[in-house]
Amino acid sequence: MGAPLAGAPLAGAPQAGQPSPASSGTSSPSPSASPGPAGTGFSGIILPDLAVIEPLGISQANLAALGRLTGVRDVLAMDGAAITVHHHTVNVLGVDVQEFRSWTQLSAASDQGLWAGLAAGGFVASPGAQQLLGLRTGARYGLRGRSRVTLTYRGAATFGVGGAELVVSNAVSAQLGLNPSVVALISAPGEAMTSLDSGVRAVLGGGGQLVSLRAPQLPVDTAPAGRPATYLQLFRASAAMYCPGMSWTVLAAIGQIESGFGTNNGPSSAGALGPMQFLPSTWRTWGITAFGETGPPNIMDPYDAVPSAARYLCAAGAGTPAGLARAIFAYNHANWYVSEVLALASEYAQQYG
Repeated sequence: MGAPLAGAPLAGAPQAGQPSPASSGTSSPSPSASPGPAGTGFSGIILPDLAVIEPLGISQANLAALGRLTGVRDVLAMDGAAITVHHHTVNVLGVDVQEFRSWTQLSAASDQGLWAGLAAGGFVASPGAQQLLGLRTGARYGLRGRSRVTLTYRGAATFGVGGAELVVSNAVSAQLGLNPSVVALISAPGEAMTSLDSGVRAVLGGGGQLVSLRAPQLPVDTAPAGRPATYLQLFRASAAMYCPGMSWTVLAAIGQIESGFGTNNGPSSAGALGPMQFLPSTWRTWGITAFGETGPPNIMDPYDAVPSAARYLCAAGAGTPAGLARAIFAYNHANWYVSEVLALASEYAQQYG
């Protein structure tokens, strides 16, 4: 499909105090060895290319076979399950702390205190989960899986798996009763994704879900001068000012999918509103007033909503290519949504450069 015009003027878009007509929106923003010594460093950053998700678990034989595929350099298996924290259901991974550390972004991997705390039996969270759950570093919280465990929160970090909101060590994984080896990260630098995908499917016999973690090459701009007059200018300026390193095309794709650039502002069936379809509860945390608007942040105002979306995505890791897919997943917890946003962003990149 061709990318629709993102250059539509903003003059007719809802401004502060002028809500759009309500209509139905689309969606809302909404493995196993004992950890090494806490002081052990990491040997280098490993970039994941593919995530394999198998709710029934990936056998040791299949993990070994994945490691023998052409082009594969590393495979990391992790435990996982959905658990309850503060009456919220979140996805948690149980990991070998020192191995997993190398699969995260450098900014996280180099945080010695965070990994020492995790190895000592605490837990860490994604930035989005930290906001959702109201977590405070150093405080203790109850995590309920098959059993209830009280742990110390050690801080926020960006992980390598879309939808992973909390991370614990393998020792805690056993206490919570997480499902063993349900996720595997595969690093195969230089291998064509179609070839890697085919090889993995052959090993798993067609089972499991495969999620590409390679981010497309998308244009990154500097902020244009002056107040944006079109959605295209607003997407460019918001990305540059509120999430340096993230392509404006991602905001454009989300803006199209969520509301058709403000033509379908909701409420959605979940209660999401505005051109970027925020839930009011999420808006209270992330909404800002920007680009010369006055008064409190207005969920219906594109001059507030688009930069707020950029802030939300950036906190989830969108400022780096390795974190982009995870950040889009945080915006809407669906793998099809990540694929559609990235595909449409690539079309905008081709059309507008």
